[in-house]
Amino acid sequence: MTTRLSKSRRMRDMMAQGVVVSPGIFDGISARLVEKMGFKAASLSGAGLSNSRLGQPDVGVMSLMENVDASTRLANILDIPVFADADTGYGNAVTFYHTVQYFEQSGVAGLNVEDQVSPKRCGHMRGKEIISELEMARKIEAGVSAKKDPDFLINARTDAVAVEGIEGAIRRAKTYIAAGADMVYADAIESEDDIRRFVEAVAPVPVSVNMGFGIRSRPTTPLISVARLAELGVRRVTVPRMLPSAAIHNMTQALLLLRDSVETGVVHDRPDMLAGIEDITELMNYAKINELEQRYSTREDLERRYGDGEVDLVRRAAH
Repeated sequence: MTTRLSKSRRMRDMMAQGVVVSPGIFDGISARLVEKMGFKAASLSGAGLSNSRLGQPDVGVMSLMENVDASTRLANILDIPVFADADTGYGNAVTFYHTVQYFEQSGVAGLNVEDQVSPKRCGHMRGKEIISELEMARKIEAGVSAKKDPDFLINARTDAVAVEGIEGAIRRAKTYIAAGADMVYADAIESEDDIRRFVEAVAPVPVSVNMGFGIRSRPTTPLISVARLAELGVRRVTVPRMLPSAAIHNMTQALLLLRDSVETGVVHDRPDMLAGIEDITELMNYAKINELEQRYSTREDLERRYGDGEVDLVRRAAH
């Protein structure tokens, strides 16, 4: 009997083989789209969740259990590994111990935890502050001891580049690895050369890099191709803001047309801007619901819904 590998183990194996591209997701639609489009992993964007669920900026407003609840729902509708964003760990080392347990139980493959002062600030914001290396190391040690699955991944993010420069980020990353971090991530790293230096300094531990596709102003980290990042030794590339940005832009365009229609009386029929109902039903797997209905409903129930002459046709369509 073959034992199915855990999602955490699968994520580790994929990173050992090469770079893994992990788009940021924030709801069920974005989650299903990422998997449908063939990506092998996804990342829950803390900013995306806070923005979409609460309508609030990513400044530590979303609570631990709100995050865990969203992570549980989204991780368990996908077959691919999903990473959670645990912000600063929701407190001290003791709190982070419980944070790791909650997220491991949620079904995610791993989580990010950062060394910012709480309440944190979104990565692109100015005015970030960081806690001491020792305090962060203690958090990681507590998180490692909380794991039940040794393959569950703790990705230690440092925001030291903005405060202490690349040398400070490298020093902190090494400290966090010594404390038990499974992978490391320097937020807002400023150049390709700095990425290379960071990767070489912490090798062979996997390095994650964030790409800010969709940012109109100059992103903090320059846009670099996945192929080039792979050459530099990066093992995970996250794209956290692309899908939320795309959704906001396209919903805005659709609402502008609707508002114009209301104001002018002109009907804008723009199927090129919208997914069809067939696309939605396919993405949400309505076919599975139909199959279950045909399998478990009585013939009388089906006749009442579909009509006497249609039952056998519907049943054949379900198979």
